[in-house]
Amino acid sequence: MMPFRSTALTNKGLLRHGILPSLFFAFAVTLFANDFAQAEENIVKTHGYSYFGNLDYAADFEHFDYVNPDAPKGGELSLNTTGTFDSLNPYSRKGRAGVLTTIQYDSLLESTNDSVGQYYGLLAKSLEYDEGRNYVVFHMRPEAKFWDGTQVTAHDVVYSHKLFVTQGLPSYAQAVSRMVPEAEALDDLTVKFTFNPEVSRRSLIETVGNTPVFSKAWFEADAERRLDEPRLEVALGSGPYQLDNYDINRRITYKRNADYWAKDLPINRGRHNYDRIRVEYFADQTAAFEGFKAGEYTFRVEGDPKVWASGYDFPNLAEGHVIKKELPNGNPPTPSGFVFNLGKSQFVDKSVREALALAFNFEWVNESLMFGLNTQRSSFVEGTPIEATGLPEGEELTFLETLGDVVPAEFLNEPVRTSHVSKPERLRDRRNLRKAAKMLDAAGWSVGEDKLRRNASGATLEVNIPYPSNQSNSVATMIETYVQNLQALGVDATAEKVDPSQFTSRRRDRDYDMIHSTSYGSFLSTGEGLSQMYGSEEASFSLFNPAGLASPLVDAIINASFDTANQVDQDMALKALDRALRFEFFVVPDGYVPNYWVSYFDIYEHPETLPPYALGRFDLWWVNPDKAADLKAKGVLR
Repeated sequence: MMPFRSTALTNKGLLRHGILPSLFFAFAVTLFANDFAQAEENIVKTHGYSYFGNLDYAADFEHFDYVNPDAPKGGELSLNTTGTFDSLNPYSRKGRAGVLTTIQYDSLLESTNDSVGQYYGLLAKSLEYDEGRNYVVFHMRPEAKFWDGTQVTAHDVVYSHKLFVTQGLPSYAQAVSRMVPEAEALDDLTVKFTFNPEVSRRSLIETVGNTPVFSKAWFEADAERRLDEPRLEVALGSGPYQLDNYDINRRITYKRNADYWAKDLPINRGRHNYDRIRVEYFADQTAAFEGFKAGEYTFRVEGDPKVWASGYDFPNLAEGHVIKKELPNGNPPTPSGFVFNLGKSQFVDKSVREALALAFNFEWVNESLMFGLNTQRSSFVEGTPIEATGLPEGEELTFLETLGDVVPAEFLNEPVRTSHVSKPERLRDRRNLRKAAKMLDAAGWSVGEDKLRRNASGATLEVNIPYPSNQSNSVATMIETYVQNLQALGVDATAEKVDPSQFTSRRRDRDYDMIHSTSYGSFLSTGEGLSQMYGSEEASFSLFNPAGLASPLVDAIINASFDTANQVDQDMALKALDRALRFEFFVVPDGYVPNYWVSYFDIYEHPETLPPYALGRFDLWWVNPDKAADLKAKGVLR
């Protein structure tokens, strides 16, 4: 599936989509006794949180601007996925979790879909923190309940936090344990997090505020219940949906909790409108599309340009029972592409990576496989105001010069890297392949009598690219044809089709030379999430850094971005980060689809203006009961 634009890094949490940002303030945090009274006067008490202090919604807001507050409740959203699942625990280090298992858990704060970096209270009715952000105190809503009717308390929040620190993904656990040395329940409804004075103040509050909250009593009732182990038992949550039923590798169904404690809060008005959300599993993309045409599920987000361009000619569409449309997407595209495993010795030399990239012919792929519907990508924040262009100049240049010797001279004196251009007429662009061959020769990879490139010790230039059997046909063919071009260069290249569970294991263990990946995220703000994806400290094991990128230049820019005190300086630092990530060259970019492609049976409706950072199909759309009844009466739907 070719990637759509990603959800921007807005700090929903790498518990959900990426681990949250945190940073270092450049002033002392020790409070002397004679400063205590002044510090007390600078306590911020608020209904929401933004690092820069901007909140679009006042404390008495009635609902988010982008919802239909009068959306009817009822009906079913049915979706598709491919592959398998063997766990209902989305936070385990092992196994393949079922789709949407995270929707069952609430957190203290929740972000919005019409802004970047703004959070409002969910389990928390308010919060307070000192001016230096040395701590945060959340005041919880007394009406918050788990599904079994027990109260959600500060003790549950502290317990959940400690679960993630002790049993969560290593990259998250290490980062958060460093950031948050203490979490304590001051009473049943008040929880305090104290932050490490030696780390940045950025994203600390968002990180703890976005942690999913579980029932402490549920976990402690059985010693076998752990966060880091796969299981088919759902941890007790407090969210709007809970598991209804499942059939391993066939489907999962969630039901809306009619007694959801937060259903009438302003933050939820007009949201969570379906009675059920059903996810149907298919072996591959072809079977999934056939299932949609037959009405086995009713809402599809299309990711295959070939299918979008030529596959929608079935009777239900022709008769008007299915709607097909493009909807705007304000997120920067996912920085997807062919990722080098930088832990492999053959890729240490960047010129080798650059040469191998020249074998990828995006223009041919786009015209021959994607019906010309993809757009080429160079930037990690393509099409945004923070996309780097040309040479660094002005404030960006000044910023980079302050970083010292960590910035290579050529980085300052060369235009930002852009994707190479190939001829679309044939798969093998001879000009690019000749250039690549010369670069590999110069790097010490010569072609031998067996037509394979070898180094001085006789090892071949090996490039193995595994991909899952449920990959879309277009992407699978893109991988196979890229390998063909690498082989034409004398590279010992193979594409390996494996079952989804094996692919998951190999991805987690970095058992690959290259991988087509969508794991890296774009960004519109700074924070610890950037360190998780692009930083050195967790590079050897972070699942969100499949290349294992460890760059002092990137680290210095990320760390400096943490210290920015306003939006203008932050954006300037992020532009420099985009430039540095492209300079390091660890991903061969592929293309992206600029808009959402959706098709659905004509029973769904959505707000007239969707928010810029979400399609919202899970919680903003709704079922029109009259339309649903009509299609059922006609026998179109069951």
